[in-house]
Amino acid sequence: MGRLASAYGQAMAAHRAARAHLDSARDALRGAVPVTPSADADLVARLARVGTALATPTPGTPLVRQPVPVRVGEAIVAGGGFPVLLPLGAGHHLAVDTDARDPAVAALLRALVLRILATAAPGGVRVAGLDSAALGATFGPLRPLVDAGVIDPPATTDADVTALLDAAEQHARDARRTDRPDQELLLVVAASVPSPREAARLAALTHAGSAAAVCVLLGGWQQGGPGESTPHLGSATVVRLSGDPARAGGVPGVPSSGDIGGLARVGDPPGAPFSTDGSGLAVPVRLDGDPPPASVVALATHLGDAARRGASVSFADLLPGQRWAASARVGLRTVVGRAGRDPFGMAFDDATPHWLVAGRTGAGKTVFLLDVLYGLAARYSPAELQLYLLDFKEGVSFTEFVPTSRDPSWLPHARAVGIESDREYGVAVLRELRRELQRRATALKRHGVTKLADLPADTPVPRIVTVIDEFQVLLAGNDPIARESVNLLEELARKGRSYGVHLVLASQSTTGIEALYGRAEAVFGQFALRVALAGGGGVLDPLNDAAATLPVGSAVVNTAAGALGANTVIRFPDAHAAGGTLTRLRHELWQARPPGAHPPSVFRGYDTARVEADTTFAGLRPGGRRPLALVGRTVDVDGTTAMFITDTAPGRHLAVVGTSPAGAEVLRAATLSLARQHTPGEATFLLAPLVAAADSAADDTAAALTAAGHQVQRLDTAALRAQIATLAASPPVTGMSDPGTLGADTLGSGTPGNGAPHAASSDGAAAAARTYLVVFGMDAAAGRLAQSDPVTFRSGHDDLRTLLRQGPGHGVHLLGWWRGLRRLADDLGGTQNRDDVACLVALNVPGADLGLHLGVHDLAYTPRAGRALLVDRHDQRVRLIVPFARDGYDTDGQE
Repeated sequence: MGRLASAYGQAMAAHRAARAHLDSARDALRGAVPVTPSADADLVARLARVGTALATPTPGTPLVRQPVPVRVGEAIVAGGGFPVLLPLGAGHHLAVDTDARDPAVAALLRALVLRILATAAPGGVRVAGLDSAALGATFGPLRPLVDAGVIDPPATTDADVTALLDAAEQHARDARRTDRPDQELLLVVAASVPSPREAARLAALTHAGSAAAVCVLLGGWQQGGPGESTPHLGSATVVRLSGDPARAGGVPGVPSSGDIGGLARVGDPPGAPFSTDGSGLAVPVRLDGDPPPASVVALATHLGDAARRGASVSFADLLPGQRWAASARVGLRTVVGRAGRDPFGMAFDDATPHWLVAGRTGAGKTVFLLDVLYGLAARYSPAELQLYLLDFKEGVSFTEFVPTSRDPSWLPHARAVGIESDREYGVAVLRELRRELQRRATALKRHGVTKLADLPADTPVPRIVTVIDEFQVLLAGNDPIARESVNLLEELARKGRSYGVHLVLASQSTTGIEALYGRAEAVFGQFALRVALAGGGGVLDPLNDAAATLPVGSAVVNTAAGALGANTVIRFPDAHAAGGTLTRLRHELWQARPPGAHPPSVFRGYDTARVEADTTFAGLRPGGRRPLALVGRTVDVDGTTAMFITDTAPGRHLAVVGTSPAGAEVLRAATLSLARQHTPGEATFLLAPLVAAADSAADDTAAALTAAGHQVQRLDTAALRAQIATLAASPPVTGMSDPGTLGADTLGSGTPGNGAPHAASSDGAAAAARTYLVVFGMDAAAGRLAQSDPVTFRSGHDDLRTLLRQGPGHGVHLLGWWRGLRRLADDLGGTQNRDDVACLVALNVPGADLGLHLGVHDLAYTPRAGRALLVDRHDQRVRLIVPFARDGYDTDGQE
């Protein structure tokens, strides 16, 4: 093509002398199309045939390794014309000196986009447009291609343009580094030049060479005048419209510009010039206009399926071909999605030991975490990887990793899983991880090494990945829990790199966390890898807005703590959409679990704890020296049973305090657990249901004790007063008191449900080793206890306090529910006697009041439904617990 154009130019030069008489007319008609003598008809016809053949696209042509000729318009000569083609792709670019606000330029750019797309293989070209001058109007007629996902929506704001150029430069770097044979071409279409800074960046792309796999179509590129500095373009053909004589029209033999649309001068293409003197093509060119809308729709339909296939990522793409084949000695790595068309992997290693993940609600944060966890679990065996998973939101992010009534399988890598976790549970997990750090530090010192990877091959130590979703809840406020959590997180983040303990902190936002004021950098500075989903740009540098326009299912991965220049945009699959694949994978891994593997410890924040389902309760047997009163489950890693020992030490009584009817449920659980440790006749149970809210729990307790063969008495207020006096005066050494001493609440039919006494033996005189006085609503007896005996002048309170001090030594224990701390203190005779009831379960009691009663000034307790605070003053235990309750009761203990 170049030789033919050159021959034509030489022929034109032979006739220039004959046009001398037209010089004056040229001056008068500056801006009009120059007069062109009649060309050789055969030459023009040959040019037309060759140009038409070359301009017909051949679908599937690669545009990265070598340029292809693309038609830009038709050369105009007197009596005819021929197609003008320019090389594009493979490091060849195009610049027009007028921006796309000129309709002719806008139409040309759209036509070139369609022709390049039609030439390349489906998915072989990615189009990125920027149009800040016309707010995207240039690409309006190409909307069907945008809707089909064939081309990206154009960038119109400064932030969008910056992000587009960042991505283009990253594409160029990646392409030069990988040099893949199937590398896609990035077609950057700039409808205008936004600013000198962006102009320099666009010009740099034209110098990147064919290996960069970038082609730039640039509108509005003006060569600077004297004293102006304009970046030099590399390997670009320049098309000029401004100041072209042909645009004025009025030249005989050549249609006017109003008839043919835009006319332009085309410069010499790089490597294949039209001229010998650098003047370019010697004839004007009528630029091509928009293709018919039907052609745009047809191309969008043809390429849409391929674009959707290229953009979609399936969960199966993340999984390895072989399960548990990878080694974790030097780190963990998994595929999380695709960057462009390439699989993209992320690692837990020395460079990126911890990850920070952020995204707004609905951005796919949970889906991304599931992709990561399943990808790791498929690659590494439980001997190489352990998982601690905490979810602090009201969701079920990690439910599928634990056994349920519907599906008994679990992920064998999981060690502890918190679902709707309490903050106290989170702190307990962090404490356990710190203890693990200390154990590993000891092991490393013993072997004389400093990193986990340096341990001998015969000393395998699994790496630990701890995921904390909505971690800001753990750090909420500035209370002792938040402060301890920050300290633990900082220590784990600093030391975890060497000991194989890795953290993933995920949240909607990482700002405004009060507990981190002044310490955010100390903690987050250890998190080199940042993942910003849609709305999660807060984990990136303030100047890095790459996440501002992300769609759902995409993320910016940054390995330089969020700094500019280290972004990779990835797409990740929706794990929830692959439900069948997930289930099959989980069952496959579960079936392959090592012999003797145990399910993970699970904390379900919304679950009711049932004493009948407790393993400690199931293991209770008669014969123990110190009976245990079970009251709930401790909020810790293992969910240990919360209990009190009822030994002979003074004060070994249980007080449940709070207005919540859950207090009756706690007494029921404690009483039934004590009963399991005695054979029938060995213990006496005195039940006093004094408030209506406790009737159901008291009736159920009495029925269960009676069914087990235990001696049971039911007391009203008067009978309770008498029993307290009797027990205080002479501790029991025989069976129960004479039924005649019981109050009106005591029924004597002898049937299990009516509270009739059951003798220890046929004569009722067998020895009773223990007596348990269980009072549901002890504060209801305050008036009766305040009365004094007219003979002895002793009040019921005097007898109660004697019983509290001396009873445990004689096997008598009080289990009572007080609905207020003040009433409990009054019954004890003031807070100075608080050790007379050493075992306390506080329900909905304000933390300040509880601390005042206990004499503890920094007690951190916020009462809430379904939780209680266990306090044992003898061994200085203070633990948050989930109190036991029956099925059918909500967290407040109501039916």
